[in-house]
Amino acid sequence: MRRQQSLLVLIIVLLVGAVTVLTLVPLRLGLDLQGGAQLTIQVESTDEIEDLTPEEVISGVLSVVRNRVDALGVSEPLVQTLSDDKILVQLPGVSDPEQAERVLGGTAQLEFREQQAGTDEQLQAELLARRELQLEFEVLKAGGDDAALAQKQESLETSNEAIAALFAPPLLTGKNLKFADARNSAAGSDNWSVSLEFDGEGGEKFAELTKNLAGTGRSLGIFLDGKLISSPVVSVEFAETGITGGQAVINGRFTIDEANDLAVQLRGGSLPVPVKIVENRTVGATLGQDSIRRSVLAAAGGLILVLGFMVAYYRLPGAIADISLIIYALFTLAAYAILQVTLTLPGIAGFILSIGMAVDANVLIFERTREELRAGKTLYRSVESGFYRAFSSILDSNVTTLIACLALFWLGAGLVKGFALTLAIGVGVSMFTAIACSRTLLFLALQVSQLKKPELFCPDLPGSSQS
Repeated sequence: MRRQQSLLVLIIVLLVGAVTVLTLVPLRLGLDLQGGAQLTIQVESTDEIEDLTPEEVISGVLSVVRNRVDALGVSEPLVQTLSDDKILVQLPGVSDPEQAERVLGGTAQLEFREQQAGTDEQLQAELLARRELQLEFEVLKAGGDDAALAQKQESLETSNEAIAALFAPPLLTGKNLKFADARNSAAGSDNWSVSLEFDGEGGEKFAELTKNLAGTGRSLGIFLDGKLISSPVVSVEFAETGITGGQAVINGRFTIDEANDLAVQLRGGSLPVPVKIVENRTVGATLGQDSIRRSVLAAAGGLILVLGFMVAYYRLPGAIADISLIIYALFTLAAYAILQVTLTLPGIAGFILSIGMAVDANVLIFERTREELRAGKTLYRSVESGFYRAFSSILDSNVTTLIACLALFWLGAGLVKGFALTLAIGVGVSMFTAIACSRTLLFLALQVSQLKKPELFCPDLPGSSQS
C-alpha cells in the first residue's frame, strides 16, 4: 500500500510538472502546420574545385547555409541535402522568401583581417558581450519567442559589426584558401589544431599579413560572412618573414569537435562555389486553420469513442485506463515541448499511433486479469497476475517498435525523423503509464470496499462474490 501511495505522489508531481510545462512552453509547429518558406539551393560546379570530393563541397556549403539560417532567427529550420549538389531549406514561420533568398544565396565570404592597433581591450569587451548575447539568443531560440528572438538577432548583428570595425579591411580572402583540416597537435592528446593551405598568391599575402602581426599581440581576424569565427595570435618568431610556404596551423587548444567545426567553416567559406536558388516558394499551412480545427475535433471525437468503449467493455479497469490515457497524453506533449520536438503531420501521426499502442497495453493487461478471474483466483491476485503475465508481451512489442523507430531516425531524414522521434517518445511514455499509472490506480481502487467487486472487472463472471 505504501508503495502505491508513493507512486501516486510521483504521478501527481509529474502531472503538475507536465501541465506547467505545457502552459509555459508552446509546442513548435512545422512547416506543414504553420506555413513558411521553402528553398532549394543548387551548388554549381567550377574548375577550381576539381581536387575536392562532393562530400567536402556539400559539407562546407551546408555549414555556411546553417550559419546564415541562424542569422534569420528562425526557431526550428530544416537544412538537409537532397543530392550531391542540392540542399533543401525549410523555414517555418518565414513569410518573406525573398529575404531568405538574399541571405542564403551567394558564395560565403571568408576574410583574413589584421586587428588594428590599440583595440585589445575593446575587442575583449566586445567578444564577451557577443558571447552573452549568443547565450541569450540560444535560450530564446529554445523558447520559441519570435519577437524577442528577432530583437536579440539585431543586437548580435550590431555586435558583429562592432567587432569587425576593430579590424582593417581584408588583405586575404577565401578564394586563396585551398584546404583546411583538423589535426591532432600531439599523438594521444586531446589538444587539436586546424591546418591551412593557401595557393601561391594566398601564401604571399598570408606571409605579409602574419609579418605585420607577429609579436605585436594583435590577432589575425578570420571572418565568415562578416562574423569573427577565430582570432589567433602570431608568435614573435615570424616577425622577420611572416609565415611562409603557404601553410599555417591555428593552435587554440581546440577539442576535436571544435577543430572539425572550424575546419568545416573555413572550407565552406573558402570554396569558390557559386550557389543559386533553383526553387523559392511560400508554403501555406497544409492543413490551414479550418482544417486544423476539424482535425482537432475529429481527434477529440475518436478519443471520446475510445474512452467510452474502454469503460463500456472493461468497466472499472477501463475507466482507470482512460485516466492513464489522459495522463499519457499530457506527459507526451510535455516531453515534446521540453525536447523542442517540431510537430508536423507525420509527427502527429506518430503521436496518434502511440496512443493506440498505449490502449493496446491496457487491453492486454485487462484480458489477462479476466482470464485469472475465470480461473478462480481472487480479485487481488488476478489483477497482480494480469500485470505480471502481460508485461513480457508489452515489453516485446514496445522494444520492437523502438528498434524500428531507431532505424527510421538513424537512416531517415526530415519528416521521417520527426515521425520516428514522436513515436519513440510516445512508446516510452506509454510503458510508464500502462505499467505504473494503471497499476497504481487499480491497486488503490482495490483498497476501497465499494470497488472491490469482481463484477466491476469481469461482468460475465459466474458467482462474483469472491474478493
